[in-house]
Order: sequence, then C-alpha cells, then structure tokens
Amino acid sequence: MTIQEILRTNDTIPVILAPMAGVTDLSFREICMMHGCSFTYSEMISVKALSFNNKKTFRLMENSEKAKPFGIQLFGHEPKLIGEIVKQLSTTYSSDISLIDLNMGCPAPKIVNNGDGCALMRDTLLASKVIEYAKKNSSVPITVKFRLGWDEKNINAVEFAKMAEDSGADAVTIHGRTRNQMYSGNANWDIIAEIKQKLHIPVIGNGDIRDAKSAESMRNKTACDAIMIGRAAQGNPFIFEEIKAHFEGREYTPPTINERIDTALLHARLHESYKGVIAFPEMRKHLAWYSKGIKGAAQLRERIFKCSSYDEAVEIMNLLKK
Repeated sequence: MTIQEILRTNDTIPVILAPMAGVTDLSFREICMMHGCSFTYSEMISVKALSFNNKKTFRLMENSEKAKPFGIQLFGHEPKLIGEIVKQLSTTYSSDISLIDLNMGCPAPKIVNNGDGCALMRDTLLASKVIEYAKKNSSVPITVKFRLGWDEKNINAVEFAKMAEDSGADAVTIHGRTRNQMYSGNANWDIIAEIKQKLHIPVIGNGDIRDAKSAESMRNKTACDAIMIGRAAQGNPFIFEEIKAHFEGREYTPPTINERIDTALLHARLHESYKGVIAFPEMRKHLAWYSKGIKGAAQLRERIFKCSSYDEAVEIMNLLKK
C-alpha cells in the first residue's frame, strides 16, 4: 500500500495520533481510533534495543485490529543497523503495520546526546543515509518526522525536507518548533507551508493543534495533507471526533463529564487487560488528564496518583460523576 492510499481515507482530512513515548500504547491507540482517529503510531522505539532482542521493546509494537491502520516509529542513527531492523519489521509485521516512521525530531537530551532524534538535523548526510538504508530495505512506506531545526539560528527544515524526499522518504511530518523550543512557545506553520509548496510527497502538519478551529487554521495555512495531534489528545481522545465533524460540516457535541469518566475507565480496563495489573501505575497520568478541569478532581489527585488497579480507578473516578 502506498502512502497516498494510506492517507486516502474516508475522512475529509486524515487526523493522526502522534507517536508519544509512554503515552501511545495499544490501549490508548484503541481509544483514539474509537473516537475518530484516522491513523496511529507506536511509541518511539529504539533500533538499538530491537537489535538486542529486548522483549520489553518488542512489546511496544503490539497491536490489534481495533487500532489499525498503524505505523511503527523508530529512532536510531546507524544506517546499516536501521536497514536491518526495517527489513526485519517490514517482513515480520507486514500484515500489521502500514508504514515505518523515522524519528528525527525528538528533543529529549538523552536521545539527542546519543546522536538520535533531532541530533540528525545537524548531520544531513548521515540522516540521508539513514533514510536511504531504511527505504531500500522496507516493504512498507518510510516516513520521516522532524522539527524546524536545532534552534532559531539553525532552521533548516525546508532543506531537510527536500533531502528526505530525495533520499526516498514517502512522506514527512513537521513539528513546527525547534529542538531548543522543546514543547514551549508557538509552532511556526509558515515553514510547514513552504515545505508543502516545495515537496511532491505528502506533508503532515504537527504543532499547536488543540481543537477543530486550530486544525482548520493549520490546514488553511499550510495546505498539509494530514494533521497530527499530540499532547492535545492526552485525556481528550474526543478531539478526533471534534475535528472530523468540523471538516465534514457536522455539529459536534462535546462529551459530558460522565462520558469522559466512562471513557477513562474503559481506557483503564483495556490497559489492565493488555499489560496486567503490575503495569497499572502507567495509567495514572491518563486518569489525571481525563479528570483535568472536573470539579473535585484536584481533591482526588493524590488518590489518582496512588491508584494501582482498574477496580481502584472505578472507585475513585466514579466520585467525579454528576
């Protein structure tokens, strides 16, 4: 399947869940797909860890029919190793994954200090080799996600995007911030628009999309082929329904408090069923996100962050219902 076929959904514009470490596990991906998401990604996965056959890392790629279509996002900077892993994954998981994304935008110090993520934006020759090796070894489309550049004085996203296309990338995703901005300040959509004008492959826009209005503004400003939602989906998978309804010209009714709580508890149940009660503490941040802004949630926050099972979550979260 080509990237054009993947993005050619029934949606007016595909609205995609961004890959987020520690967030976009299987249970959350399923929840987002239930609420209108067009496409989901795994959490960011280390190529090096996969090469060591790390079982915990391989579990990050677990998926279900309810969470498709689905892509795997990898990070690493060794071209030959990436080529080997891409070949393995695109062969072994060919029926489960629609594409493989290369992360060249993660700003986290522990990632960039190892030469991965956004560090590759400072070495375009190496980044090009990574993309080339991935592409020639893959049976599924290869996409690349990156930022505007390292900092405000080194913005090279347009040149980087052109390099990615020339190196074989089937699509690119641009987060409209520099590495130094991390997740603060405003995203620059002007550069995303410039990239869209200069490339022949699909361009996915990411950054500062918080609701239907901002999604429309992003589309109008950049003419991007798809929209990617990251932090705005945390505790709010309903954002996909909101944006989808807006672009289709339908009325959207936000969820009630009780509906938000019921969705949080469904998410918690799925999380425990997939990962077991021992991993339930990972769910605490999601419960906190779902409860944000609900009257009485602040008083329950301490209990939420000590919650250790689905049954406990039911007891605590139902106290917020009206």
